[in-house]
Amino acid sequence: MNSQRSLKHADAARVLGVSSKALRLYEDRGLVTPGRTAAGWRVYGPAELARAEDVVALRGLGLSLAEVERVLSGDGRDLRAALTAQQTVIEARMQSMVVALSRVRELRSELAKGQAPDLGALRQLAGQTDVPAVAFDLPWPWGGERFALPRLARLSFIIGPLGSGKTRLSQALAEAIPGGRFLGLDRVAEGGAAAQELLAADPALRERIERAQAWLADDGATLGPALTSLLVCLDGASAETVVVDMVEDGLDEPTQVALIAYLRSAVASLPRLMLMTRSTAILDLAAVGANEAILFCPANHSPPSLVSPYPGAPGFEAVASCLATPDVRARTAGVVVMRPAAG
Repeated sequence: MNSQRSLKHADAARVLGVSSKALRLYEDRGLVTPGRTAAGWRVYGPAELARAEDVVALRGLGLSLAEVERVLSGDGRDLRAALTAQQTVIEARMQSMVVALSRVRELRSELAKGQAPDLGALRQLAGQTDVPAVAFDLPWPWGGERFALPRLARLSFIIGPLGSGKTRLSQALAEAIPGGRFLGLDRVAEGGAAAQELLAADPALRERIERAQAWLADDGATLGPALTSLLVCLDGASAETVVVDMVEDGLDEPTQVALIAYLRSAVASLPRLMLMTRSTAILDLAAVGANEAILFCPANHSPPSLVSPYPGAPGFEAVASCLATPDVRARTAGVVVMRPAAG
């Protein structure tokens, strides 16, 4: 990946596979120091790009920004837990591959004996299925149209303008998805009292949440009741999929930025997440990964649709127009779309 020529900031971010916002964050934390042109523009030469590659690689292992800084300064202790987690993930993948390989051998043996192939087993090996991951009749305001998602990503974002029905869609998704749970705004309204009770009663949960809080604080988050309550609800959820109503509520911008980075780093240990949001700090369209999805609810109440995070893709501009920076979101907090009563 290393280049022999200098790259502009946006080009360096593209080569590194991160968003421009993420690369700027690394610079703000002193992890990378780009050069400057005579006109003051940031540029990344071979040395700066190599340093940035190291940062991206360490972030990919799940390290916080503070942990990355310590590792780059020569302290490798923070790598132990990260490498242990990576080993667990790799071993699980290896076990899955061993099972798949065994099934392939069985199918080949059956074919050699003249037996008809098991098409269901073949679909499983190909990662395909005739049954959608989730399908249900859409609630009001859609009027009962059938809705289906062919698969559930590990991390999804639910987007839509005010009054688009995205909250009702989120609730319907939580009900329709096997092992689903809807996490509402009561987690913020009740001030975290329920979370504190759970932490007091469960030492193991408290230890996990304290580790998560330390990671988030290292990344610049402001610790508080809203964040603690969210973490407890996600970690302690006895659910395979958690649909979160307005995940940014009660969180300032640095905390939102740190939170989405944490959720991505811990995605293998958390339930599948579907996050309703209208914040650019939570949903940076340039940072959406391969196993992530965007579900858009149009203002005209046509059925929700999956939108690719690329300029020019159908629905991309509509999604972008629904997102705002945290300070704008704070100014519009509490706005409710009211419809006139039927006469």
